[in-house]
Amino acid sequence: MAGKPKKLVLAVIDGVRTAMLDRAVATDRAPAIKRLMQDGVYMDDCVSAFPSVTPVCAATISTGASVDRHLIPSMNWYDRGDERYVEYGSSFSASRAFGIQRSLTDTVYNLNLSHLSRDVKTVFEELDDADFRTAGTTYLIYRGRHRHEAASERALGRLVTATLLPHGVWGPRELFYADLFASRRTGCRGALGMPGARDEQTGCVGAYMIENDLFDFMLFSLPDNDTHSHKRGPHAQVASLSLADRQLERLMHAAGGADAFLEDHAVVVVSDHSHSMVEAHIELEGAFAELRVLQPADRRADEAQLAVCPAQRAAMVYVLDEERRDELTAQAAQAAQAVEGVDLVIHRRGDEAVVWSARGELRFSPGEDFSDLRGGRWSAEGELSALGARVRDGVFTSVDYPHALARLWAALSCQTAGDVLLSAAPGWEF
Repeated sequence: MAGKPKKLVLAVIDGVRTAMLDRAVATDRAPAIKRLMQDGVYMDDCVSAFPSVTPVCAATISTGASVDRHLIPSMNWYDRGDERYVEYGSSFSASRAFGIQRSLTDTVYNLNLSHLSRDVKTVFEELDDADFRTAGTTYLIYRGRHRHEAASERALGRLVTATLLPHGVWGPRELFYADLFASRRTGCRGALGMPGARDEQTGCVGAYMIENDLFDFMLFSLPDNDTHSHKRGPHAQVASLSLADRQLERLMHAAGGADAFLEDHAVVVVSDHSHSMVEAHIELEGAFAELRVLQPADRRADEAQLAVCPAQRAAMVYVLDEERRDELTAQAAQAAQAVEGVDLVIHRRGDEAVVWSARGELRFSPGEDFSDLRGGRWSAEGELSALGARVRDGVFTSVDYPHALARLWAALSCQTAGDVLLSAAPGWEF
């Protein structure tokens, strides 16, 4: 007779740098993760989606789909249907520029209920449909089959939901989202999802869920490492990874210790992307001076020719004049090549993807000339050095741009993405 299936915890630690995780484990600052590594399998060569920003990667983790299928193209993007910018809260200044209310609505509601493609299912929807007990803590992608009304145990939370976020959402059976939505009273506080308090709330909720046997699958979100790394640099992650590890320890303690926990639970710990040092900023404001760029709250929006969307290590440019799309795409790509700090300029030319760098230009498309390391088949012309790549024994590889062709093709094929995609050089961000 087969044994009882284990419950599954998917723990997502935001923005992990592999070398810092290795250091935290080696110095015994992350004992829970160390135990999982010893008992399980450690894969340190995973590849993020492109662009490697949290909304894109969270959607990929939650759906198993690439960006061309889930349709969340970046942190900041232009919605052609609504003819406006979408901003998921990359910074307070960005949210203020586009409108705090609008940014909150996009992040909390529209990201899941409107922007995320209905043609793909989230892990919550898949498991809800199979009648498993699903649960999730504060995570950008939460869409499921169960209705949750805005509510809070705290007075401040009730004020926010009453004035700014009054509507209900569809999520997993048990949903705990930044003190705004809670399927039951746990006594756990989240400071409305403010950085520094989110991991603590996740650990508290997770322990409660285990103590009361309330899930078969739980997405256990630990985002504070990302904020710590942005503030103090990726080389300071050992401290924040140690704090994330403590929340995994709380799960184990709630089950009676690591041995008892692992007897009944399977665990996957994953990160969405990594971080690199930023030493300089790329100024896009004047890069397209010869073209009219759409501004936030633009009173002459109908005159704009481009929408420009910076998102840290990547950026996108949208052509707004459909009749001149090819012409303006080429013009915008040419202008971007002259901007200091831009490493790659990527766009479509007919049926091909074009990648420019200071090292040369490469054109590629799905084909039969060679394969990548994951079995994808491609054809290419031009300079492989544009992506620091080589083809040996019929296999395309690049150390600096892992899985580059498939990631770039998916990003360019996303119908909500820009016409020109930009990637920053090491040490730079948009």
